[in-house]
Amino acid sequence: RRRSQVRILSGAPFLSNVLIFLSHKTFQSSYTPSHDFIFKCANLPLTSPHSMRSPSFAQSLLCFSVIVALIAGGLFGLGISLHALIFLCLLWAGINAFSLGYKYLQIRELMTSALTRAMPAIYIFILIGMVIASFMQSGTISTLIYYGLSWLNPSIFLAVGLILCAVMSVATGTSWGTVGTMGVVLMGIGEAMNIPLPVIAGMVVAGATFGDKMSPISDTTNLASMSAGTTIYRHMYAMLLTTLPSFLLTFVIFLVIGFTYASQSLNVEEIYKIKAVLASHYNLAPYITLLPLVLLTVMSIKKVPAEVAMSCSILLAVIIAIFYQDTNTISVLNALWENTPQNTGIANLDALLGRGGISSMSWTLLLALMAIALGGILHGAGFLAALLSGIIKRVKRTATLIAVTIASGFLGNVAMGEAYISIILNCQLFKSKYQQQKLDPSMLSRSVEEGATMTTGLIPWTTAGAFYSATLGVEVLDYAPYAFFNYLNGVVAITMAALGVGLLKEKRAQHH
Repeated sequence: RRRSQVRILSGAPFLSNVLIFLSHKTFQSSYTPSHDFIFKCANLPLTSPHSMRSPSFAQSLLCFSVIVALIAGGLFGLGISLHALIFLCLLWAGINAFSLGYKYLQIRELMTSALTRAMPAIYIFILIGMVIASFMQSGTISTLIYYGLSWLNPSIFLAVGLILCAVMSVATGTSWGTVGTMGVVLMGIGEAMNIPLPVIAGMVVAGATFGDKMSPISDTTNLASMSAGTTIYRHMYAMLLTTLPSFLLTFVIFLVIGFTYASQSLNVEEIYKIKAVLASHYNLAPYITLLPLVLLTVMSIKKVPAEVAMSCSILLAVIIAIFYQDTNTISVLNALWENTPQNTGIANLDALLGRGGISSMSWTLLLALMAIALGGILHGAGFLAALLSGIIKRVKRTATLIAVTIASGFLGNVAMGEAYISIILNCQLFKSKYQQQKLDPSMLSRSVEEGATMTTGLIPWTTAGAFYSATLGVEVLDYAPYAFFNYLNGVVAITMAALGVGLLKEKRAQHH
């Protein structure tokens, strides 16, 4: 999952400094030098300091309200394509920016700069499609399904699957990679057990998000701690206070749900049939077919850039498909672009094994590009900062501050379609308020992650939501109710803050 972005941020001070500087300055004055800096780099004409204004709270509220109404009403009420709705939102945001004095080329540059920052995510989009297709061709996915069917049963499947996804995402630091590999496998196994796909997908997303939040090699974890001004381990300690009880609660819920399926008659005949078909179509020696997955995991643990790790695992999978599975070379390479359904005689299995390829990511990728461009206007022109600054001033209690921070992270995801920008911006917006209340910086980084990282997969038009939906074959709104961990974490955090539990003050930082 575009999991190396924090390394790209740290390695490209130009982009990271511009982004942080812009987010810090947006609501401090009506005109900022950061606009000149960006526009000069893009060879764009500059406007005078008096021609560009910061949006008012009322205008920002109206701008966001119309965007939410367009998406919600068009998508759920009228059934309009999400891409078309995002296009209308782009026009609306552009008109609002124009009213503040931004010229067309400057508005376009706000969109372009946001897309530039998101390029690592775009690379991962393309590579994930090839990872899935190559793992299908090499027999890696088939091997996992074959042996998974041998020891999993419906009553513990969801609980065990949650743990497996959590462990893999912590080890690799990537929720996207976990969903694209382990998630796809569990979807296939769960479907054979007659467990509803939305329930399985919710479990996969919940488990994968755990590692995305808690892994020391996760980019969102490093980005949040860096942006809030705390250490990675202090940040993880603060998160553990709310994340562990939330995850345990989620585990118990899936354990209880699993018991409801234990009474169902397991279709043993169907499972035997699936295993026989897999064994007849693939060579399933795990010490060979699982090598691409092992390589991907090991390279991720060793902090090899995600693009490099994924590319190496793809090449290894292709070699195994050609020389071990004895698949036609041209067919294997074409599958990297567009994998095709297999011919096993079992329709669901054919569809599963025919998933992946770059083309399978096209819907998601186009949506992500448009959503990120929209976020570039809303962030760059100051609409989000203006909207939140009016709310921050009225916050007095610690529990309220944490609740507002979490809600702001969710709002940032809704508006910008991307958790990275939301994390950086909200850390800048709330940092002084947390200092005023003498809260440890790790409280800020924790709350920002609970609002941004945890909710990004629950929104259909975010890059994560669109990717999960495309990869698992389940609509976001269908699996979201079952991704218990993703929204329970915020509820638990706010409840604990209201009770005065798990709060870290500045004076305590030096004693821990």
